[in-house]
Amino acid sequence: MELIKKIKQTENQAQEIIEKAKAEAAQRIENDRVNGQKLLAEAEQQRKKAIEASVADAQSKGRAEVERLKTQSENQRRELRDKVSGKMAAAAEKVVDYLSSH
Repeated sequence: MELIKKIKQTENQAQEIIEKAKAEAAQRIENDRVNGQKLLAEAEQQRKKAIEASVADAQSKGRAEVERLKTQSENQRRELRDKVSGKMAAAAEKVVDYLSSH
């Protein structure tokens, strides 16, 4: 009789251990799932920051290129005006001379 009682008690203890192990395993699975979600969120945040940094860098380089092209264009326009102004004065003088002589 005592042996049967001990066997049942041991079976109950084994069942409790099994239930406790199942609960711990479920908790670990849940913790891993939550940690996985956190890691995904962190990776998404890092990806967004990298994109924002790339966009900011591209905008900065774009503005610098625009300024460089504006300066280059202004210099070319000035050179062209300087070249043409002398020729225009000479052409105007020739026209006046021509008109004066005829």
